[in-house]
Amino acid sequence: MFNTAIKYNISLSVPFLRGKELKYVKECIEKEWISSAGSFVDMFENKVADYAGTKYAISCVNGTAALHIALILAGVTKGDSVIVPTITFIAPVNAAKYVGADPIFMDCDGFLNMDVNKVREFCKYECKFMNGKLINKKTGSHIKAVIAVHVFGNPVDLESLDDVAKKYNLKIIEDAAESIGSFYTKGRLKGKKTGTIGDVGCYSFNGNKIITSGAGGMVLTNNSYYAKQAKYLTTQAKDDNLRYIHNEIGYNYRMTNLSAALGCAQLEQLDKFIGIKRRNYLAYKKYIDEIEGLKLIGEPDYGFSNFWFYSLIVEEKIYGMNRDQLHERLKRKGIQSRFLWHLNHLQKPYKDYENYKIEKAYYFSERILNIPCSIGITENEIKKVVKALKND
Repeated sequence: MFNTAIKYNISLSVPFLRGKELKYVKECIEKEWISSAGSFVDMFENKVADYAGTKYAISCVNGTAALHIALILAGVTKGDSVIVPTITFIAPVNAAKYVGADPIFMDCDGFLNMDVNKVREFCKYECKFMNGKLINKKTGSHIKAVIAVHVFGNPVDLESLDDVAKKYNLKIIEDAAESIGSFYTKGRLKGKKTGTIGDVGCYSFNGNKIITSGAGGMVLTNNSYYAKQAKYLTTQAKDDNLRYIHNEIGYNYRMTNLSAALGCAQLEQLDKFIGIKRRNYLAYKKYIDEIEGLKLIGEPDYGFSNFWFYSLIVEEKIYGMNRDQLHERLKRKGIQSRFLWHLNHLQKPYKDYENYKIEKAYYFSERILNIPCSIGITENEIKKVVKALKND
């Protein structure tokens, strides 16, 4: 087999491992604690809980596993329905199917997050609320939860979504895989970080995230029962360690000590990384604001974004080329960029499931291009990207 991967001079998003990562991993190897037991697993869980401001954080193998466990904790089972965004990486939609639930796809707002107004409208007009249950008029299914994904670091309008959830007895699962460190600046959620407000929150520490443990995820909650159950389910639901008794179906979702060691070192640098991300976003914006037909999506006025990814809107009629053509132009110049995810309600496994008034998502799906945003990107590299963006 030959490696046909494209070699980019400026990559989209790569890890930045300049802290104590090597020191902590070396300690794991020297002490021979490299698997799912070890001091760094407990340390990482405690540090994440402290940073986020939750009582409990339970580590797992990746963010998708965290979402799966979160849905189980929320009581979502076969035949139920879950409201999900059409604009997101497919993981939360797949996780709903893991527990046998059916997704109901929602449109996005101007920040690529779930349109909460349409969620409210759907619940009011397309459902009936009976005996504490929200029932879909079309299918008769019980809608139990909504998965709120903080896309590219921008906080969802959770204050409004929380009002809807309370009115219709819905559980909120926060997919904060992309938004660790983002928080709310206004309203009753002021000062609270994403991932800590819903019934259960989920983080991801995949290799391209703002901090990484190579792979890994975290379940966040203030509910002691949820925390205990999450730990139980992610460690194979073992009821008797001596006799290996299992009274429920569990999962081998444990994080390794090696991954947790990386995560601890990365978490120590998170606030600095967010500062760099925001500074680089502003540097890009200063130049891009001068290019007709291109615009960077900002942050909502109620929230502070970690700006994990930078989302460029390409208006073909003004700019002179479309998103796909710009992507190819950048590739020829050795600059990596990325399309927005294919809309999930159009994905082959989900094309027959219900969707509600999806409009804006189509607009963004044809125009969004993510541009290089690594922590280690230099000012000179940003200028090279901007030079390549100028359609002379």
